Formats: sequence, structure tokens, C-alpha cells
Amino acid sequence: METQNQNGNGHQTNGQSSQDDQTLTTRQGHPISNNQSVRTVGSRGPTTLENYQFIEKITHFDRERIPERVVHARGAGAHGYFEAYGTAGDEPVSKYTRAKLFQQKGKKTPVFVRFSSVIHGGHSPETLRDPRGFAVKFYTEDGNWDLVGNNLKVFFIRDAMKFPDLVHAFKPDPVTNRQDGERIFDFISNTPEAMHMITFLFSPWGIPANYRQMQGSGVNTYKWVNDAGEGVLVKYHWEPKQGIKNLTQEQAEQIQGKNFNHATQDLYDAIERGDFPEWELFVQIMSDDDHPELDFDPLDDTKLWPTDQFPFLPVGRMVLDKNPVNYFAEVEQAAFGTGVLVDGLDFSDDKMLQGRTLSYSDTQRYRVGPNYLQLPINAPKKRVATNQRDGQMTFMVDAAPGQNPHVNYEPSSLGGLKESQKVGPDHTPYVAGNLVRQKLERTNDFKQAGERYRLHEDWERDDLINNLVSTLKPAHKIVQDKMIELFTKCDEDYGRRVAEGLRQGNSEQPVLAETQAEGVRQATEDSQEAQPY
Repeated sequence: METQNQNGNGHQTNGQSSQDDQTLTTRQGHPISNNQSVRTVGSRGPTTLENYQFIEKITHFDRERIPERVVHARGAGAHGYFEAYGTAGDEPVSKYTRAKLFQQKGKKTPVFVRFSSVIHGGHSPETLRDPRGFAVKFYTEDGNWDLVGNNLKVFFIRDAMKFPDLVHAFKPDPVTNRQDGERIFDFISNTPEAMHMITFLFSPWGIPANYRQMQGSGVNTYKWVNDAGEGVLVKYHWEPKQGIKNLTQEQAEQIQGKNFNHATQDLYDAIERGDFPEWELFVQIMSDDDHPELDFDPLDDTKLWPTDQFPFLPVGRMVLDKNPVNYFAEVEQAAFGTGVLVDGLDFSDDKMLQGRTLSYSDTQRYRVGPNYLQLPINAPKKRVATNQRDGQMTFMVDAAPGQNPHVNYEPSSLGGLKESQKVGPDHTPYVAGNLVRQKLERTNDFKQAGERYRLHEDWERDDLINNLVSTLKPAHKIVQDKMIELFTKCDEDYGRRVAEGLRQGNSEQPVLAETQAEGVRQATEDSQEAQPY
């Protein structure tokens, strides 16, 4: 006998589900045949604005939580400055970019930095396994530049269409309200491109010891543009002068039992005592083409660019020397966006970057309000004059001296704002191709993950395997088997050790190699530092 149930929209459905009942649709009821890729000009071309399916998905996702950030809710921050070297390695930086903040040796630009954890809530422990946000707001003479990234240099996915799905899988179960390893690995086991990031995240690299001894990365591929309008692809990397330090799961649990604000406290106390943390900014530069000599696409944010081919070039340093006066006004209301670029900096066709650029600023307008850029922490340190008006919490008018207050449009002959003079020629790459929903053609999802596994020190591999096994153990066998298959494709030893750990049943320590005890001891020593990668 068939029973009648109500679906989430209150409509009657048969208790006996049909294939149509399981079909993914938009909120308009349109069936979705491709939920993996945004629509682009060719498989690696720029994303188009008429991506209705993606825009509806990502803008709803941005509004899923109020008033806390959907991601990066827990944060700490500080003020400081960036000092340029005037060069990129041995070359004058002007060869690659006309961005003013980089040109002159010794030129200082004020900055505000917000560090954060990604998945967990605003009062969650800072010892949880999670990527860490590393967002820098440069208050340049040409307006603000936001370099928004993470501590790890790669990401889980390469297409912004999948971002809400990724975060949903890592967030608590909508029924039990508990984070669930089975949900995480159910998603990951069907997303092979995530294996590189997983090999970092479940190792000690997934729990930085604090914010001061943590790397930062723009993660995505951007562009630099010079005075001639020529563009190159660029990646950004922050390397801490304090050295790099991470925690094993055991160490993190010991700290969490005593202090779940340890990273925020460490940053604040260091600055208060005058021990100002410092990072050096490096870039990797690549010509703006698809580089067929590589076995992956350089726009793929799940990959590292090999440093032997694309070396780290130092371009400046950053020092944090002032704590916030009011946490809410400065750290909580700080708003960043990947689209906030100054002249000489530009977008690449990286699909994650283009999706983030819509999502970040859209989120800030929803979370803080349409006038979030009028707040002192977000406002540029230069004159602002726009024709944008009104909206919730307006407290000033962005107007130029002498501007006719009656004219809030352009063009005008009655004293309105005028367009600026062009600084240099636009970067105008040629784009042609069919509008498609396709994945990048060169992916190679397992090679770099396997290399990372083999580059881990013994104690890091031991911790990685233990963390994976303990998280996978409660999962259904189908999820375990798919993950073992993916680990094995990365490295045979990797897959074998996870499989052996899962076979050991309910043992508290599923895999404890001989090197781990010594590795944990060494990791607790103050002098122990991880090696940059």
C-alpha cells in the first residue's frame, strides 16, 4: 500500500519514490543535468555572467547563515604594513605589473589581516582540523586590494559550482547537527580532485600551531599586467619569518582541553609584547597560456606549480604591529572580496576565482549590509566619489568636492563626476569558443597527492593515516572502499596503510607506526619547524 508524504515544499509525493523524485532541480523546478561545471567559453575559458544555475546556487548559499559568516566565522586580526622590495627576484617588478604598491623599494602600504578557521562557528575551538583563512586588505594609494586566501596552497575543488556542496558536506548534518566523517568522505570519494588537499588536511598541516607560524596563499591563479598591457599568470605565497609549525591530533587535543582560543591569544600577546610577526610575500609567474608541457592546467587550484620551473620570487614583506581596539568593529566587520583589485592586477579564467569573486562581495552586502564599504575598517584610505546612493545604514555620501549634489549619474554637463584618465592600455586577451559546461581537460588528480604523501615526514604520514582511519571508520563500507581506491591511486603504500587501519576494527589507535612516538615528541619541541612546500 502506498503512503502519501509531503516533500520539503509541502507537495504530496508517493511514499514509493520514482527516479523523477531523485532528480536534482533548481528552485524553479528545472532539472539539472550538469551540477559539476560552470558555463564557460571553452573548457578553460572565462565564466559567463548568464550562469543562472550557478548564480542562483551561490547567492542562496551566501545567505544560508545570519548574521555569522557562512564560512570563516571564527577569526582574529591585526593591523600592520607591507613593504615592497621593488623587484620580483632579479627583475624589476615593473616588468610584470604596474601596480603602484610594488614599484618602489621600501614603499610601505598599510594593511589589515584577518586569520580564520573555515567550517566551524564563531566560538569553536581553534584546534579543530580545518583550513585557515589568510585575508589581507592593502590600503593602497589607488584604493583597496584584497588578497583573500588560505594557509594551504591548494583547494578541494576546481569549479565554483561545487562550493556549496563542499561546505554542506563538511558542515554539521542537517538532521543530527553533528559534523560527520561519513558525509565528508562520501563527498570526497566522489570528488577525486580533492585528494591533494585531503593529504594536507588530515596530516599535521591541517592544524596549524598558531597564526604567526602559518603560511598563507592566494590559492587561485591571478594575473599581473604591466605598462604595455601585457599579462602574466601569478600565484601569491606568504611565508612566515617565524618558521612553520603544525600540530598532531594528540597535541591539538591537549591544547583544546586547556584553551580553545589559543591562536587568537598567541597573536594578540605577541603583538602586545612587541614580538611583531612577519611574513615574506613571494610570487610565482607563468606566461599567460595553457602550458601544454604540464600534465595539469595551470588554472587548476587543486595543483601546485612546480617550483623548479616557476620559482618563488620575493616581492615584499609584511609586518603586523598593532592589535585591534574593538574586535567587532575591526575583525568581525572586516569584509574581503577576491574582486577587489587595483590597476596592474587582474583576474585569470580560474573557475574558482571567478565564482569566489561574485560570492564574496555578495556575502558582505548580505552579512554586513549594502554600505559595508563605508565602515572605517573596509573604507579605502583615499578619496571616494561614486554615484551610488542610499541603502540600509547609509551615513555619508560618496561625493567629490564641488560635485553638484543634484547629479548622481554619469555622464552629465551639470557638474557631475567624470571618468578618470586611463593609466595604461587594458589587458585584452583574445577569447573564442563554444559556451559549454565542461571540466578542465588536464586534471591528473592523483600525482601531486602521491608526491605530497611521500614528501611528508614519517611522523606526518603516521598522523595522516591515523586521522583518516579514525574519521573513515564509522562510514559505510562503500565510502571506505572508494576512498581506499583513491588513496591507492595516489600511492600504493598510502592506500595499503588506510586499508590495514580500517581492517583493525575498533582499535583506539588503528595505525601506530614505530616512528610516530618519536615524531610526536619532536613535534612538541619549541624548535621543531615544518618545511615549506
